[in-house]
Amino acid sequence: MTLLLEDCYLSGTLRNPTPALAPLYASLRYQANALGVAWENVDTESGAAFALHVTDHVAVDCVLEGWSDAVERPISETLAQAATGLMSVHGRSSGGAQPLGVDYVSTLTAVLSLQGVMAAAIGRLRGAPMRTTHTSLTSSALLSVAQYLAGATAPEMPERLLPGAANVQERPPFTSADGVVFELETLDAAPWRDFWSQVGVDAASAGKGWSGFLLRYAKAISPVPAVLCEALAALPFAQIENLARQTGVAICRVRTLQDRVQDGDAMDMWRDGPWRFQCDGDLSQAAPLKPCNSSSHLPLAGLTVVESCRRIQGPLAGRLLSLLGAEVIRIEPPGGDPLRGMPPMAEEVSARFDALNRGKNVREIDIKSAVGKAEVMALIRQADVFLHNWAPGKAAEMGLDYDDMRLVNPDLVYAYAGGWGENAEHDLPGTDFMAQAYSGVAAKIAAASGLPGGALFTVLDVLGGAVAAQGVTAALLARGLGRARSVRVDTSLLGAATLLCADELGALLQQPGYQSHVLDGGQSSPVWASLNGVYATAQGLLALDCLDERAFSRLTRAIVDAASEYQTGGSHDNLNQEHLQRVLLHRKAQEWAALFEMGGVPAAVVVEDLTDLSRDPRLAPTLNKDIYVRVNSPWRFQ
Repeated sequence: MTLLLEDCYLSGTLRNPTPALAPLYASLRYQANALGVAWENVDTESGAAFALHVTDHVAVDCVLEGWSDAVERPISETLAQAATGLMSVHGRSSGGAQPLGVDYVSTLTAVLSLQGVMAAAIGRLRGAPMRTTHTSLTSSALLSVAQYLAGATAPEMPERLLPGAANVQERPPFTSADGVVFELETLDAAPWRDFWSQVGVDAASAGKGWSGFLLRYAKAISPVPAVLCEALAALPFAQIENLARQTGVAICRVRTLQDRVQDGDAMDMWRDGPWRFQCDGDLSQAAPLKPCNSSSHLPLAGLTVVESCRRIQGPLAGRLLSLLGAEVIRIEPPGGDPLRGMPPMAEEVSARFDALNRGKNVREIDIKSAVGKAEVMALIRQADVFLHNWAPGKAAEMGLDYDDMRLVNPDLVYAYAGGWGENAEHDLPGTDFMAQAYSGVAAKIAAASGLPGGALFTVLDVLGGAVAAQGVTAALLARGLGRARSVRVDTSLLGAATLLCADELGALLQQPGYQSHVLDGGQSSPVWASLNGVYATAQGLLALDCLDERAFSRLTRAIVDAASEYQTGGSHDNLNQEHLQRVLLHRKAQEWAALFEMGGVPAAVVVEDLTDLSRDPRLAPTLNKDIYVRVNSPWRFQ
């Protein structure tokens, strides 16, 4: 285990955060501990949430805000998911808008806030004057839905996919005759066709199922004909598993977190955090980082990243490094990435593709040829970072692995955004939905959402991309501090899943400081917890999230007053979900939200149509209404 930043420390009042920010701070502490960053529980002089100290003279403040407009109002994990369309995207295939059931926005915000201060510290070390970074829960949440928002607002054939758009019963995962819930995966039509032929499904239905199956990554839906689900429901899992093996289709049970901690690599991955660092080279020979580009106000300006990635995880990592100011040179195959042409289009490029790859310089290179390899190595000689997400073993096969590249550039940060980490105990494809199933994330989401499996929103691809970019930033900071020369950074979807469930896994692994109540609820929940959730109103849905007695008291007063006005009955002593729902049906969600905001009640309208996001002034600083609605950088630097 390499504690990459063990001489750095964070300062701030971190022990008793508000209930709304507790998951964010818990994730932040976990990540800092894994990096070797110590905590000093003192108030920051500036009033920022925390500060990162990297030398005696270099410290950077992080201002954490709830909303993009920096106006103070109630916020929480649930409210952020509601207000930014995350519930809507999850709801496309889960029967209706609802929370994910994991602290997703909080975890992502912790990753981005820590990455932001590390990047700003790099800028300071390179001569930039920045001292503060700002980020917010809603900017992080909007980043997670950026490709879906692009699809919904594209000028050509925009997608209108609302919650409940797909049948909950006719989608992956599947269930066998003996009750085993499982995921299937293949990126090729031929194994899919062969598998369903062996199962006994006709070719036309299998073909229709393939078309729906492909929509998972782009649209968060996966409608498959009922006959496919019914055919598998008639077979025992062992037989299905055997047919999958024979035809080359990957299969994975939807496992629990309890299953996950039995794996041989679970403890090491939890202890290491979502990254693994390998540092090499003679520090006395290390070249300093290039000076900061004086014409830019971004911390990584003047640094070069060479990226060779496809789909979501890797491209998002490159996009985040670009938003921090790095020049990103994206390698694509001759003729360009085929996903550039996937509708809906924004002029000459796929809107979804552009959301992940905008701002990069493209070089078309056949990396499998000798000429192409030479072109890549020429880029590497001048680069600061190389980032890829090739299949396991491909880098070594092509002579483009870490050891090959550091021969031509001994000061390189080499980053791999993979699926499983280096100690995988299986050969499953490293894709989002297989990682959800294997890691226990799918089971956790299923339990909260009333589903057999996880989300069709790409939970781990997005978080994994952020983790990969964060790992690169940490490695660059170590280089800037003179603590590393060449650095290999390995991250994975499984590592992102471990981060997302770090508290529960820590409890299951019986680690000090992780309490068992995280798993089983411990003492009975307070009354206000039973009232939190999503409610129908006279028009639209409303999310409520009272996390302490004061908020509950404010809600109670508002509802009792309204009950009197509408003569619905109820009192201060018997507020329950049924009474609350009855009262809320008398006004529109927007009206309730305005009323509750004035009264300090944590509530938010659930955005069901993603096109509504650009009309919310609270989110305006994070959104750019151009040819489609783009999500801006989650950071601001001063």
